[in-house]
Amino acid sequence: MKSNAIDACKPTNNDVGCPPHSGNVCTIQNTVSPAVIGSTESTLGRHLARRLVQIGVTDVFAVPGDFNLTLLDHLIAEPGLKLVGCCNELNAGYAADGYARSRGVGACVVTFTVGGLSVLNAIAGAYSENLPLICIVGGPNSNDYGTSRILHHTIGLPDFSQELRCFQTVTCYQAIVNNLEDAHELIDTAVSTALKESKPVYISISCNLPAIPHPTFSREPVPFFLAPKLSNSMGLEAAVEAAAEFLNRAVKPVMVAGPKLRVAKAGDAFLELADACGYAVAVMPSAKGLMKENHPRFIGTYWGAVSTAFCAEIVESADAYLFAGPIFNDYSSVGYSLLLKKEKAIIVQPDRVVISNGPAFGCILMKDFLRALAKKLKRNTTAYENYHRIFVPDGHPPQCDPKEPLRVNVLFKHIQGMLSGDNAVIAETGDSWFNCQKLKLPEGCGYEFQMQYGSIGWSVGATLGYAQAAKDKRVIACIGDGSFQVTAQDVSTMLRCEQNSIIFLINNGGYTIEVEIHDGPYNVIKNWNYTGLVDAIHNGEGKCWTTKVQCEQELVEAIKTATEVKKDCLCFIEIVVHKDDTSKELLEWGSRVSAANSRPPNPQ
Repeated sequence: MKSNAIDACKPTNNDVGCPPHSGNVCTIQNTVSPAVIGSTESTLGRHLARRLVQIGVTDVFAVPGDFNLTLLDHLIAEPGLKLVGCCNELNAGYAADGYARSRGVGACVVTFTVGGLSVLNAIAGAYSENLPLICIVGGPNSNDYGTSRILHHTIGLPDFSQELRCFQTVTCYQAIVNNLEDAHELIDTAVSTALKESKPVYISISCNLPAIPHPTFSREPVPFFLAPKLSNSMGLEAAVEAAAEFLNRAVKPVMVAGPKLRVAKAGDAFLELADACGYAVAVMPSAKGLMKENHPRFIGTYWGAVSTAFCAEIVESADAYLFAGPIFNDYSSVGYSLLLKKEKAIIVQPDRVVISNGPAFGCILMKDFLRALAKKLKRNTTAYENYHRIFVPDGHPPQCDPKEPLRVNVLFKHIQGMLSGDNAVIAETGDSWFNCQKLKLPEGCGYEFQMQYGSIGWSVGATLGYAQAAKDKRVIACIGDGSFQVTAQDVSTMLRCEQNSIIFLINNGGYTIEVEIHDGPYNVIKNWNYTGLVDAIHNGEGKCWTTKVQCEQELVEAIKTATEVKKDCLCFIEIVVHKDDTSKELLEWGSRVSAANSRPPNPQ
């Protein structure tokens, strides 16, 4: 279950930045047994490879280029590391993003500038979602630095800093490794910074350095010691007292989980507080999967006007609400239309607490605050009792007539029936956001989507990466046709990796989410023979099964085949639906976002 997974450190041999329960520091253990490493292993390339394995990365997503080829040789030589070749750099970055969501950290390797600028969009998305991701670039020969030479793969100027300057805005640390003297320190600082900050980092390694032995790599390197962040004890006590007083005098308080629960590693602490206080518990849309949906007082997704039925009414009518790790942007606020008031809110961020309109308490870790608050709150189930009193179960979509064209709500009724704790759902940007949001996740079922950055095509690479990291899950990806056209190539990498994900390709002839915000001829796309495309990519190599579905009976048969006879295959199921068949939530959301986008300029 992801609420536990975001607190637990995935690899069994290290803590990936999480302090051990018994100690004051986090040791990322060394898996290299000999005290002295032979010369073939005492190289920069092997040191980097070992560091990746030590932090829990066992798969690196890569696209070869002449500046990184020698580095790739040394990564391949590391027994604990598998190199996964992708079709393009963008997908390699998306795959590292998906991998990090499951494993806790991910990595990709590309070549200088022409590869780096291609992967940049995926790194920006990982930055927006607070994912630790190691982006490694094979850089120019060390002898070329400080010269006026012009290199290929650049824009034709004797300036090697263009790529670095681009990455400075979307990474929390940048290391240019163009000599061996400080390579050890730069690499270790970059890797540890990614883990501490839970953000991507950039490492450029000159192409002539990976194979050269150096004394700093000749012995087993000192293991990482990541000192844990600590709360200010006096501030924590004051914040808990103020919050408890605020909440204990409320009549019908509620709790809402936000997406930064993941980066704060506070999922278990949030659950402890929910169990102790008795409040009704909701999640923001981008936090779906971070809270157990079978919790006895779970009331659904709070997303303003497009919330789960009866959830918004309970949250917005509460006289006090605690938001743990929220992100309020124009999408999550449905065009800034949430009916929330600051004076009723406690906002808990990973290292800061704000109560009502003040006071604010800094240097306080979310998990410490939530656990301490759980011991101070009076039990109050009023809000949940109100929800239970007014709640009416969801209706079911009308039965389809034989051969009636398939409706999207019928599709998701059947996807709901497929889900178990052995699955993970990947929801692509678009109407799948809204349809997947309504799925009720069984305990243990993973769930991921990219709401803050909202890059269409993200889910193809993310499905590849997540499935590679979580071998115990069968991924179910819901992808629109417009998004699929952006990144379709790396279905081939899924086949090479022998993955058995199920991809539902929802073909409605265009960019439906854009249609509902603002329509125009640019939202219509060329229709593809999607199953024919995947069959061509398959080319008889690996296990793959495709089918096209146009009515409910065909869908039932396809799901049965995918989950039984073809359970070991990558299954690609094209769903043909009407271009105007969308969730009601998208219609409402699109109208409100459109209104927010089209606000006239303020008078000057």
